[in-house]
Amino acid sequence: MNTRRGFLKSAGLMLAGSSLYPLLSRAEGLGSAFVAKPIGIQLFTVFEPMNQDPKGTLKQIAAIGYKEIESAFSSRGGYYGFKPKEFKAIVEDLGMKWRSHHALGAPFKPRPGMKMPLGKDGKPMTFPPSLNLKENYQQLADEAAEAGLNYLVCASTPVATMEEIKSSIEVFQKAAEASKKAGVQFAYHNHATEFDPVEGGKTPYEVILSQTSPDLVKMELDLAWATKAGKDPVAIFKEHPGRFPIWHIKDIKSDLKTITEVGNGVVDFKKAFSAAKIAGLKYFFVEQDLAPSMDNVKISFDHLSKILA
Repeated sequence: MNTRRGFLKSAGLMLAGSSLYPLLSRAEGLGSAFVAKPIGIQLFTVFEPMNQDPKGTLKQIAAIGYKEIESAFSSRGGYYGFKPKEFKAIVEDLGMKWRSHHALGAPFKPRPGMKMPLGKDGKPMTFPPSLNLKENYQQLADEAAEAGLNYLVCASTPVATMEEIKSSIEVFQKAAEASKKAGVQFAYHNHATEFDPVEGGKTPYEVILSQTSPDLVKMELDLAWATKAGKDPVAIFKEHPGRFPIWHIKDIKSDLKTITEVGNGVVDFKKAFSAAKIAGLKYFFVEQDLAPSMDNVKISFDHLSKILA
């Protein structure tokens, strides 16, 4: 089963025209119109290539046509081995914008039964130490501001019990307040487990939405994980209008286990984008866990461009 914590093999790619932006305004079948948005990518999609050659990988991403970047942790430390302003300059020199950064909500600890991705040596990989919101929220907020980011996002946090949920909400509160003072919006990214009921029948997602400020804590809905959990993204948007300014554009096959290229699975992207105005969408980032090569990154871009055209 593919997981978000998968790793990619680097590969070359053919230059793709940068004119393939999704023009969403008045697009047939997309319902409510909003201003045209360029396609973004979550760099966890290219975790291994970014560790091996961040500048070269970013050049390939720009050549495909991606214009927005959301970063994640790196085994190089910092922001792929760079300071915030340095990484921002590299991204912008390639004609892209760095919009958002993912950080863990707490020190990484594998969930029970979780299988770690295998490295090139065939052994389970280990994550390098990295900043997390529980211990380093102020530093992360300050660095996001230094980079001029729009969003600082909690990528994952413990939510298996009500105690863990309450603890995570406390972390969100501190991180969100620090982010606001720094001029950055805080947000939370979901997996499928947030929709599993805990004590009292409530789901972690319901509790987080109800017990955090809609202004301080926005949500980054991952469309594939919501679909895997049997949830309708549009229904979620309508229940909490304006709270979903950023999305993960991820697809999943009919087995609801295998993450695949955008357009090659069962996620109804046109339906989701029809509710973009209700959701308050501003930016969206393609993500494919454990993608085999950079070719898959291009396939997702091409398919999403057609979906939105």
